[in-house]
Amino acid sequence: MISPESLHLGMMLAETGMLEHAVTEVMAKPQLLLVTETSPTAKSAVRRHIRKWRHSVKRRLSNDCITEELKQEIALYQEAVQLTQIEFSQRAKSMIKQLEGKSEFYLGARGMLEKNMSQETPMFQSYFCNKWYEHLAASIKDAQQKELEAHKDKLLNELYQRIETYKTLENVEERGTLEKVGRLWDLASSKVTQSDVELLKQFVAFLKDNQDLQDIAQTLGRMANDVDDPSLHRSPAEELQMVEEPADNVADDIVGVHQSDNLEKIVPNEIIYLAEPALEILFYKHFADKRLLTYRMQGMQRSLRKVKAFKPENKQVDIEKGPFLICVDASGSMSGFPEQCAKAMAYALMQIAVKEDRDCTVMIFSTDHICYELTGEGGLKEALNFLSYSFHGGTDLSPVLTHSIDLMGTDKYRNADLVVISDFIAPEQPEAVQAQVDGLKRQHNRFHAVNLSKYGNPKLMSMFDHVWDYHPSLMGRLLKRF
Repeated sequence: MISPESLHLGMMLAETGMLEHAVTEVMAKPQLLLVTETSPTAKSAVRRHIRKWRHSVKRRLSNDCITEELKQEIALYQEAVQLTQIEFSQRAKSMIKQLEGKSEFYLGARGMLEKNMSQETPMFQSYFCNKWYEHLAASIKDAQQKELEAHKDKLLNELYQRIETYKTLENVEERGTLEKVGRLWDLASSKVTQSDVELLKQFVAFLKDNQDLQDIAQTLGRMANDVDDPSLHRSPAEELQMVEEPADNVADDIVGVHQSDNLEKIVPNEIIYLAEPALEILFYKHFADKRLLTYRMQGMQRSLRKVKAFKPENKQVDIEKGPFLICVDASGSMSGFPEQCAKAMAYALMQIAVKEDRDCTVMIFSTDHICYELTGEGGLKEALNFLSYSFHGGTDLSPVLTHSIDLMGTDKYRNADLVVISDFIAPEQPEAVQAQVDGLKRQHNRFHAVNLSKYGNPKLMSMFDHVWDYHPSLMGRLLKRF
């Protein structure tokens, strides 16, 4: 367990300019400048990514750089500071002996102790502990600097990889749809190969040749805007609110010790330097360098601040749109053209979800079901895995529909769209399932069926709000294409 003193040292150093300097270095890299200066969307995404990285690294620098040996040395330092002058003279040698082979401070400390034995300087304990503190601070700072460099190199490699993927994805969509996607950067966390690019281009071309599928996806995506429910209205408005915020200038509590030149909050130990003329110069030097040990104060101050709030208004308002939950039939009867249609439809809905900042999950089902999160951190990899999956097996809609109904009943799926893409060559669902579906419809969830066969079961499809039929004949597809 990290002691309060060691944690304070870590926090103190993490709050110095080393993190800001690292961020400046990263942003000044020519490869990043080339992208961020030509694309405002990419610039915003890069800055958001670096802010998230900075917060994570600051926490790690504060906690993870204190080794076991440093913890033990800090414990000895704390013990030495609290000893009386007589106790220190008696125990200093044995305490320092514990640092042998473990700390670079050992040789210097032993030299200072031997020199003091002949001179018996009254203020030696304070001088000795000050030197020890400086060594501890320097050791932690060096460890943090090495750790920061490693994190910085990892960040740059990740940013370069995302930029490469980002540019690749922008070039996939011929009509430029993806250039407007705000969450495209989040999907670019996975490296794509040339075969991945060809796979994506294949489905872009398929949607271009089958414009009706794209139209169905666009119509389906717009339905979330038509819900008349005031609780889903999100018109942003600024208003003044009284907020409480932590402030260092409000002296409610002592939360630690740090280095500064604030004489009002000076630690009593520092004043001891002024009692000895030989050490007085050290006090003034520390004061000039803002390195006096002073109490860190913190409290809560109240202030008026403009905050954004979402509340219904009479004018046109934004609607809180729920996720897409896409269930794709992966049975053997769907192989061939229906399989291409199902994958292309899911890809089109993923594009809409990314553009509108909605979640999108695909569940493929046959005798079992597999789930793909298309808009998460690894969404691109998940999408490629889904598009590469080969359909086979039988059709069993019940398990995946039951699981989907359970999900649709949660708060996350308010105003959500469930889309089942299948040939619907399956039996009708039990009345209990249909009753659950009817209940979810009353909560503004929508149930859509995209039927890819002329042999679909009408009774099974009757439970859905909207049914789109798309099963052009081979001759019709050839005429449309050529």
